[in-house]
Amino acid sequence: MLMFGSQTAGQLERGLGMSRHRVARGLDELLSAGAVDHRPGNGRRALQWTPMEPSSVVPALRERRHASARAARRSMSLHEVLPGTVPLDDGMRHLPSRELTRARLAELVGAVRHEHLAMQPERSYEAESARSAVPMDRTLLTRGVRMRVLGALPADAEDPLVAHGRQEDDLRPEYRQATETPVKLIVMDRHTALLPVSPEDLDHGYLEITQDAVVAALVALFQRQWETAAARQERCMARITLSERERDLLRLLAQGHTDASAARAMRISRRTVSNTLRALMDLLGVENRFQLGLAVGALSLIEPPGTGPAAMEGV
Repeated sequence: MLMFGSQTAGQLERGLGMSRHRVARGLDELLSAGAVDHRPGNGRRALQWTPMEPSSVVPALRERRHASARAARRSMSLHEVLPGTVPLDDGMRHLPSRELTRARLAELVGAVRHEHLAMQPERSYEAESARSAVPMDRTLLTRGVRMRVLGALPADAEDPLVAHGRQEDDLRPEYRQATETPVKLIVMDRHTALLPVSPEDLDHGYLEITQDAVVAALVALFQRQWETAAARQERCMARITLSERERDLLRLLAQGHTDASAARAMRISRRTVSNTLRALMDLLGVENRFQLGLAVGALSLIEPPGTGPAAMEGV
């Protein structure tokens, strides 16, 4: 991206020869690290991803690594003091690690019968948490539990958990997307709530709350956020139909023809070739012929030759 500039996920997939889900995961990681940004395009698959300057990204990554090391040291000290669950008051206790919280969540999932609410402030899911969430979601939804999830879902992905094991025929929770959510939260059957002790460092563990008044207040908070959030819209890129001349020209160029030889083969002028390519670039929202080749391949607008759309780079 630093070499070729702003691109869509589809262009990256074609240019790098990587799967859709690998590119989506990579973009999520880069976005969470502040290494890329995106601007809206004509549909979800047309988001334009732009790399940030390394001079600003590297110091931020270095600081994040140091912060993780400090958090690990704090977590080790905390585990020495708090080896297990810690009762705090009637209806409230501390689960002092993420591992213990996941184990407790698995126990609670086995007892949920009616409703599961979740708020996810993260812009991308941590891989281990996402992998453990897939079977839990499947269990709850198959049982008929209503699941509602509110959060900043990963960009450029139809389902944030497909990349972590969710199957195409699996049931899905109800999603609503909000630019910001006040806290990471899980509420089960309006009886038990889990929320992190420190939102900035989840390794400090979670609070498990069963006090009726507190759980009711958290449910009300969720409900207010849910009602004001927009239902997540699955937007699709508009279907693009090429004329026979446009398809023939793209096939010739992808096979290695120059403008002149393509013009001779099609019995048209070189100016017509240039004008046709310029119109295609405008239609697909790209700026040069290399990006045009990537976009044509990503959208499968023509049958790809053996050399692939990258052959257009030198045209």
